[in-house]
Amino acid sequence: MRSLVRPARFTKPTVVVPAIQRTPPIRHRSTSSNDAPATAALSPRWLSDVRTRIGRCIDFGIKPEQSQEAASILQEIVTDCHVNNVMYNRYAESARVNWTLNFAANDPKHKAEWMELMTPKSVGLILRSIKTDYKFPMKWPDRITVLHKLRNNPKQNADHFILDVLILSEAHRRPAARCTEDIVVYDYRTAKKSPLPPFMLDKFQETFRLQERAKEKNGERVRGLLDRVTELEKSSWDREGAQEDFGSAAD
Repeated sequence: MRSLVRPARFTKPTVVVPAIQRTPPIRHRSTSSNDAPATAALSPRWLSDVRTRIGRCIDFGIKPEQSQEAASILQEIVTDCHVNNVMYNRYAESARVNWTLNFAANDPKHKAEWMELMTPKSVGLILRSIKTDYKFPMKWPDRITVLHKLRNNPKQNADHFILDVLILSEAHRRPAARCTEDIVVYDYRTAKKSPLPPFMLDKFQETFRLQERAKEKNGERVRGLLDRVTELEKSSWDREGAQEDFGSAAD
């Protein structure tokens, strides 16, 4: 979901403050990822690290063919990795409605049932809790992208599910806030929690499988980019006799 962020007034909202993260010192040595296990978790800072590492290569001076490789890596990041930040609860909730509507659009056989989930007629969805970790204050004007994903593969007879939410700022190009939503399936007719209906369970399990497949595919792409940056480092500043190119007064 994309929307234009407009300024709003808030009266001391209650937020969950994330723990302070300590940034490790910069390593002036390229690190190959060949020794890392195939399933190693990617650093949450990999995107900003790529920009920093390529910038250091450029500082030391690179050849024309190396410049083309650096430009190719940066172009792929700009095209495919619109990583941004920012988030407020109302954006997450609006995006969750759109997320549900997408299921209705892609499952015409059960479209009516999906639509009823957002009404108090029969079986519906209720937000039991939401936790928000704010990363930085977003300023208007900006555009945001809100992403939802299932945290776990839903099991039969489950009466709730967890959604991980990421709100990205296109102006800042990095994640600013994350949410965790606990959603309960509720039967308004009996006034009790209810297991996920079969049509929901089937679609959620299919969606989770697609998520895992996409995670593996894109993880390989990121590792490939990191390997290319490592090679660029080794052929520019991370070599014997490398000197940083400060230019000259005549430039």
